Formats: sequence, C-alpha cells, structure tokens
Amino acid sequence: MDNSITKERLNQIYRNYPDVVTLQQLCEMLGGIADSTARKLLRGDHIEHFVIMGTYYIPKKYVIDYVLGDHYAHYKNMLKAKLPTKPLKGGVKK
Repeated sequence: MDNSITKERLNQIYRNYPDVVTLQQLCEMLGGIADSTARKLLRGDHIEHFVIMGTYYIPKKYVIDYVLGDHYAHYKNMLKAKLPTKPLKGGVKK
C-alpha cells in the first residue's frame, strides 16, 4: 500500500469527477496513462469495473481503492505517468 497518500486526499483530488468514470477519465485520473495501459488494468481485474455494451464504467471508489492497493504500489514505478497532486478538473474534453 502507498502510505504517502490517503483516501481522503484522493477524494479531494478526484472530487470533480463523477461517481462513475469512463475509460478516458480513468486514464486522466491515473496521471495520463495510455488507453491501452488502462485497458490492461481493467482486463487484468486490477480495477473493479462494469462493461455495458462494450463500454467501460468504473466507479470512482474503485479507482481510489486501486491507487491505495498493493498492485498500484508496485506498478506505479513502471508507469511514466504520475498521479496528480492537486484536484483535477474532472472531465475529458471532447
């Protein structure tokens, strides 16, 4: 577990995101990871999610649980992207 960040801090950082986020929003929440990397995390069942008609839906709570979990603690060092340290705007522009 990553002890440098708390659940409360992540709730603050992600406060502008909806309760259920899209794949694009997940990428942004995890510091701008690639779409393919996010799909690997979801397909590997590292982040709980739902798929409805081919579209990923990820409850924000599960993103926070993932960031606080053991997999992310080890995996984050391999990622080029880093978690944001201040609140994000909360949406992907189309």
